[in-house]
Parts: sequence; C-alpha cells; structure tokens
Amino acid sequence: MHVTLVHVYVKPKNVNDFVEATRLNHQASIKEPGNCRFDILQSADDPEFFILYEAYNSAEDAAAHKQTTHYLTWRDTVADWMAKPRQGQPFNGLYPARTS
Repeated sequence: MHVTLVHVYVKPKNVNDFVEATRLNHQASIKEPGNCRFDILQSADDPEFFILYEAYNSAEDAAAHKQTTHYLTWRDTVADWMAKPRQGQPFNGLYPARTS
C-alpha cells in the first residue's frame, strides 16, 4: 500500500468550512479505484490541526487521485484557509497486508 499522511493546519475562522470541504473530498475519494482508506482526523487537543490518512493500492493510484476533479476543487477551495502549507509524508503500508 502507498500511504500518505497529510498534515494540515487551518486558520481558526475556517475550521468549519475546511471540515465541510474535506468531507466532500473524502466522499468522492473513497470511491476511487485503488483507494483503500481516506480518513480525516482532527486533533483532540488542537481543533485547527488535521491529518488526512490516504491509503491507495499503489503510488500510481495515489497520483491519479491528484488529477481528479474533486481533489482539484478541494485543493483550490481550502488553499487560503491553511495557516501554513500542508505537508504530505509518504509511507509504505505494511499491515494490514493486502491479499489482492
């Protein structure tokens, strides 16, 4: 699995709008071919800090995600709401092991 943890810090006034825009991106992303998980996490201690856990079968599937209309809409919509640029951190997903 190809996993990316995306760290996002959102301006306080934009948290609710960010949550809604990200929900829409999530709903479309989980329907993509090759998507295993697309979790949206909000820090319990800092409601302005989010982690997007994106798991795809392959790096190619993850790259295809970045070409979708819903991702491009999300990216452009939330850009000005971020307190600092988002950071994606790639990982190789080991477990759970994919059987297919």
